[in-house]
Amino acid sequence: MPNRLPKFFDKHKICIICEGNEEYEYLKRLKDLKVWNEQYDISLVNAKGNGNIPARYQDRYQNGADELVLVFCDTEKKPHEQYKDIKRKINEFHGVDNAADEVIMFGNPCTMQIISKHWTDENLKSPAKPVNAPLIKEYTGVANYKGRSDQIQEVMGHVTAKNYEDMCRRVRNLELDDSVTGSSNFGRFIKMFESAGSRWIEEINKILEE
Repeated sequence: MPNRLPKFFDKHKICIICEGNEEYEYLKRLKDLKVWNEQYDISLVNAKGNGNIPARYQDRYQNGADELVLVFCDTEKKPHEQYKDIKRKINEFHGVDNAADEVIMFGNPCTMQIISKHWTDENLKSPAKPVNAPLIKEYTGVANYKGRSDQIQEVMGHVTAKNYEDMCRRVRNLELDDSVTGSSNFGRFIKMFESAGSRWIEEINKILEE
């Protein structure tokens, strides 16, 4: 059970389990840009693969050091088998049918769907990097994007506080249904991370502990 930290603690501790390098480096970039409310102390864990997410989530939740544990991952292509498995395991861990819907931040079909919103309205239709590479080159200059560490770092250099506002606007217009290609609920969490009020943390935990 997450800690109920005394009120004299300045910051609310939130942990985000990131599927892999792309997710981890993107959220790290947003943290470094300080675009979210400073009352949140957000720590990031790189699960290094979607198959590791449920165990990392469970370990961090049971550790009790955080007020809230979230997940940041993509759905991959239909039939979204691994993504559905992550949701099922999180629901079973909490014993709550919709627990995963409260804690998973997703991009369908991939996380680049969210990242690309810093530069374009165009929706991605495939998680395949070769398919999306031309778009990434157009807006970042990074050629033949394959998700290598050096390429990710170069792409993150084009994520700025200024185009963060463009991303927020665009992401909030996306479908929220995780089964729909071109959807994401990241906008919902952005609003929470920017907010001065932290009641949303309690509300999520209340659902998880029903």
